[in-house]
Amino acid sequence: MNFPLSDPSPAPTTPQCSAKGCRADAVWVLAWNNPKLHTPERRKTWLACDEHREHLSQFLGVRGFLKDVVPLAGWADPDA
Repeated sequence: MNFPLSDPSPAPTTPQCSAKGCRADAVWVLAWNNPKLHTPERRKTWLACDEHREHLSQFLGVRGFLKDVVPLAGWADPDA
């Protein structure tokens, strides 16, 4: 019996929302860092659609991780 080595679904062509189970196109970048793990200048990112922007922002915000929320079109990755 042969099993595929990877998921046969094609990779998305546009960035998708980071919310669990969401496949909507991302329109927001949520920049964050965990001060217990990352240096102050380090930024990790989650992507969000309009529907999940507030939920993901609150999740990061209550933990003190959220640093910035910007439109995806205007995001410049500082690590690039």
